[in-house]
Amino acid sequence: MNWQVYIIVCSDESLYTGISTDVERRFDQHAAGTGAKYFRGHTPIRVVYLEEGHDRSSACRREAEIKKLRPVEKRRLLTSAHNRLKS
Repeated sequence: MNWQVYIIVCSDESLYTGISTDVERRFDQHAAGTGAKYFRGHTPIRVVYLEEGHDRSSACRREAEIKKLRPVEKRRLLTSAHNRLKS
């Protein structure tokens, strides 16, 4: 399976990092309140970062790496060559 690492920006400008095989479906779950508990207090706005080509193991490792970054470093990722979104 092709796992993806994604970052969602929330209404309070916070960033949430996660993994999925179907980011659109997962975003819809977050928006509906059936995804991660994080979104009980943060309204998801849109996916702003997407990394493709992972298996589950590498996606989990990459997610953990990104979650350890400082907010300014996460925001740098949004404009990096790793981002597969054209926004």
